[in-house]
Amino acid sequence: MAVDAAAPAGQLSKPADEPVEPPEDRDGRGAAEAFSRRPALIAGLIAVLVLGALTGWLGFRAKESSDLQQQRATFLQVGRQGAINLTTLDYEHIDTDVQRILDSATGTFYDDFQQRAPSFTDVVRRVQSRSVGTVTEAALEEGDTPTQAEVLVAVSVTSTVVGQPETPPRAWRMRILVEKIDGDAKVSSVEFVP
Repeated sequence: MAVDAAAPAGQLSKPADEPVEPPEDRDGRGAAEAFSRRPALIAGLIAVLVLGALTGWLGFRAKESSDLQQQRATFLQVGRQGAINLTTLDYEHIDTDVQRILDSATGTFYDDFQQRAPSFTDVVRRVQSRSVGTVTEAALEEGDTPTQAEVLVAVSVTSTVVGQPETPPRAWRMRILVEKIDGDAKVSSVEFVP
């Protein structure tokens, strides 16, 4: 046996040709057993990553669905309010009523209504009319997009003219196009339908 110079005084090291045994873990298991656990560890890590990705994707889809429902509810509400604004008018407050319609409008509807507003206001004042609209039904038509939707609205309108007997309520149906521009949803088109 050879004497190892690095060994402390009086101790001999193992000869180079003797086999070296693998070091043992704290609990006494060898490296071979630790190596056999590696595939299970990798499989567990892959399962955690897949589960995390699936959870993230499901969370994203749930948020997307919630956002879509909120957007559709907004379009429906704007369409309903647009129908009420157009059918609830009082000759004593007609300037405020017209401004409320313009504030909730955009596009060609805004341009057309703004152009006709002065003559419309004069007629309502001259005949001293009042009307109150009540939405009886409203629904989104198919084909809505993230920026617009058509809302079909049924309205019951009660009208009175000063000095005249009250007329029975009339039923109107409107197709109202609602568009989202710069984050605000507004009425961009109104069509009366039979």
